[in-house]
Amino acid sequence: MDDYLEKFIEFLMIEKRMAKNTLLSYERDLKSYLQYIKHVEAIESLDQVQRVHIVQFLFFLKEQGKSAKTIARHVASIRAFHQYLLREHATNQDPTVLIEPPKSERSIPAVLSLEEVEKLLDISYGQGHFGLRDKAMLELLYATGIRVSELIQFNIEHINLTMGFVHVFGKKNKERIIPIGKTAAESLKRYIEDGRINFIAKNHTSDALFLNHQGKRLTRQGFWKILKKLAIEAGIENELTPHTLRHSFATHLLENGADLKAVQEMLGHADISTTQIYTHVTKSRLKDVYSKFHPRA
Repeated sequence: MDDYLEKFIEFLMIEKRMAKNTLLSYERDLKSYLQYIKHVEAIESLDQVQRVHIVQFLFFLKEQGKSAKTIARHVASIRAFHQYLLREHATNQDPTVLIEPPKSERSIPAVLSLEEVEKLLDISYGQGHFGLRDKAMLELLYATGIRVSELIQFNIEHINLTMGFVHVFGKKNKERIIPIGKTAAESLKRYIEDGRINFIAKNHTSDALFLNHQGKRLTRQGFWKILKKLAIEAGIENELTPHTLRHSFATHLLENGADLKAVQEMLGHADISTTQIYTHVTKSRLKDVYSKFHPRA
C-alpha cells in the first residue's frame, strides 16, 4: 500500500505540478487513512476497500474531533488516490463514488482595519538593508494581495517598476499580472537599489528578489518570524498571520467599491465563490460600525 502512496505523490508532483505544501497535506491525510484501513479494518489489499470502510474512517476522524473542513480535505485526498489506483489498474473499482464530503461553513477571515495596516506599514523599519527588505515585502503584500508562497518565489525579473506591475506565478503555476501602487513601488525601488546587494554573499549570485542573511532565498518560516516581530513593534493585538494582509487587501478593495471580478483576478481565485467570502466580511464590518455608532442601533 505504501508503495502506491509513494507513486501517487510522485504523480501529483510531476504530472499535476502541485506545490510542496499541498503534497505534504495529501501524504499526511493518506498515511492516516492507510494506517486505519490496515490496522483497524484489517484490509490487506487496496482492492478490498469498500465504501463502508471509508465511511467508518470518516466517523473515526469525527470522533477525534476533526472539523468538517479537515474531514472534507481527507475525502478529497482519498478520492483522488482511489481514482489514480483505478486509472493505473491497481484496483478494479472506486469505493469513493457515492461518498459526499461534509458541508462546512466558511469561516470569515480575520482582517486588519485600515488604521492597523497603517500602523504596521508606518513603523520605523530603519534604513539598513534588513529594514528596506522588510518594508518592501509588507508594502508589496498589502499592495497586491499575493500569497506569501508567491512573494518568496519572486525573482528580480518578475518586478516591472517602470510599468508598475508584478508578474505572479500562483497555484499550479498559473500566471497573473497585478498592478502595484506608488508607495509599494518606491519601497521596492529603494530595496532593490540600496538594500538587496548587501544580502548577496561573496561569490554568490541569486535571482531571488527577497533574500535572507545568508544571501539565499527567504523562506516562509523566515518571513513568518519577521512578521511576528513587526506586529509586536506596531502594537497590533489582533492575530496577524502571513495571510492576514491578503485578506485585508481584498476586504479594503471591496469596501471601497472595487469590482468583485477584478478582485478575483488579482487574488488568483479559480472560482468567484471563493472571493465572495470577502463580501461577507464587509457586511459584517458594516454591522459593527452601525451597532457602534447609530444612536438607536
